[in-house]
Amino acid sequence: MEAPGAGGEDRARAGDGGLIGPYVVLRPLDDERSKVPVPERRFIGRSADGGRTVLIAVPLPGADPGRYLAEAEASRYLLGPWSAPAAELAAPGDAPWHARPYLPAIPLPTALALYGGPLPERTVRALGAALMETLIIGHGQGLAHAGVSPAAVLLAADGPRLTCFGAVRAAAGDGTPRSGLPGLESGSLPPEQAAGGRPQPMGDVYALGATLAYAATGYTVPEREELPAALRTVITGCLSRDPAARPRPAEVLDALSPLAGDGARAAVPGAAGDAAGPLPPATVLDAAGSPAGRAAAALGPGWLPGRLIAALARQSADVLAATLPLPPAARQD
Repeated sequence: MEAPGAGGEDRARAGDGGLIGPYVVLRPLDDERSKVPVPERRFIGRSADGGRTVLIAVPLPGADPGRYLAEAEASRYLLGPWSAPAAELAAPGDAPWHARPYLPAIPLPTALALYGGPLPERTVRALGAALMETLIIGHGQGLAHAGVSPAAVLLAADGPRLTCFGAVRAAAGDGTPRSGLPGLESGSLPPEQAAGGRPQPMGDVYALGATLAYAATGYTVPEREELPAALRTVITGCLSRDPAARPRPAEVLDALSPLAGDGARAAVPGAAGDAAGPLPPATVLDAAGSPAGRAAAALGPGWLPGRLIAALARQSADVLAATLPLPPAARQD
């Protein structure tokens, strides 16, 4: 990225042709008017030859570039169809950035603004199943995501993508309180991580519960009665302050997936006030170690409201129509 003194950072912020690494910025991904914290600055960019369009991310001002790039590097090994690993990173010694191939997608907070309020229950269930599958796969790799939040979730036509891997670890090292740090959404920050604890898989369960609460109500920490009745038990279970009291990841997936009673409210073992019957068999993994198609079954036609599909189509058309600024020599002719 160009040095701030050369104006590159200002142009990138405005999305009017600034450079980030080898990419020309076409537009910001996030709505700058949103009040929801985003752990990084994200842009849609294109290579100078016009051949590649990417989603680029850079750290927030004042962030530790070493921790940021370490988490981006670790994300390259994430598996699963709903993960969004970095595909390209800044060279050593350069200003930090990372990029992944562009896919028409909108951040979850933008989706609620475009839709005009909380998302339908079917959408929330499908979203939760896909994100939980992604976390289960990561946990199987020995990786706690430590970055799940509303802004970390991008909605695409075929399903969500989970970004911002390691945002909590990048914000501050273990042993340092993280509450109130820039980019971290307080409601989706697990209490043990806010206090400086090392991120663990059960923290991802808490953050997922907060993110689903946001999708269903517009708030990451709503009152229990504000949650849809069919989702109340599983979400409040995830939001238990005690990690040991939270449901296991496979139990959350069973509660959210279509196999859990054909859309009826599923039980979460250990959750108070549960009136549903017993859970179906535990989640089965396929030969590759991935949950066997649970999210894919939920992400069929109609999972995303038509208004959001239209917004994705507009974004795609705008990006396709975007032109790169002329080089200085051409502008002088």
